[in-house]
Amino acid sequence: MIVEQIYTANEYRNFNYLIACPETGDALAIDPLASDLVLARAKDKGWTIRQVLNTHEHADHTGGNAAVIAATGAKLLAHHKAKDRIAGIDIGLKAGDVVKIGRTVALRSLDTPGHTMSHICLLSDTDAPSLFCGDTLFNAGAGNCHGGGHPEALYETFADQLAKLPDATRIFPGHDYLANNLAFTLDREPGNARAQEMLPAAKAQNPTKATITTLALEKEVNVFFRLHSPIVVRRLREAFPDMPDAPTPKQVFVKLRELRNTW
Repeated sequence: MIVEQIYTANEYRNFNYLIACPETGDALAIDPLASDLVLARAKDKGWTIRQVLNTHEHADHTGGNAAVIAATGAKLLAHHKAKDRIAGIDIGLKAGDVVKIGRTVALRSLDTPGHTMSHICLLSDTDAPSLFCGDTLFNAGAGNCHGGGHPEALYETFADQLAKLPDATRIFPGHDYLANNLAFTLDREPGNARAQEMLPAAKAQNPTKATITTLALEKEVNVFFRLHSPIVVRRLREAFPDMPDAPTPKQVFVKLRELRNTW
């Protein structure tokens, strides 16, 4: 499997992706908002885009569909419940469905509600797994729930699915928010040494050569995975004095997401 991460350099700091089969040159385009960049990269690599996949229905992820499909004749894949929100879906995906690319690549669909309620991630079940996670999981952060999602559903996705993936899983999110997310972690957990170590490089990062984290690293620096940290809980209680003495992980997650909305 070959992965090309394409930074769009727009105000939303989107990442688009091409995933290609090295044997056939067939490729899948994920959330190809910057259609010109995606088509040019595929041409440079000698790949043929056979499929387009949208992780969810927001315009900054679907906006390039028409141009890429018009240029390539690709089929459009998305969550099976998004057919009223994304025009022209050819294949609706459910949890466990497999997306095949050429002869050598297979990606498993995960139903991951929270950012929206019709959101999917793709996982390569390999010795070096990769997760293409749209706006569900960011490097050191979690998606917001403003556009049709719900924070409790996002918590369930994190706790019941993402946290149980192999620690070696590489994380490929839909946006570059690493520096801001690390800063939020440090605001909530000031003694997080790994986040402190990473922040200067993240601030200076060239997004065209973005840091690729792993799930193991996310568990160190992403406060949305650090729900049992006594410091995180204590500082949340300072912000929300009505929190119970022993809040559940879900309560901690939801309050963190509420804080992040205005931070």
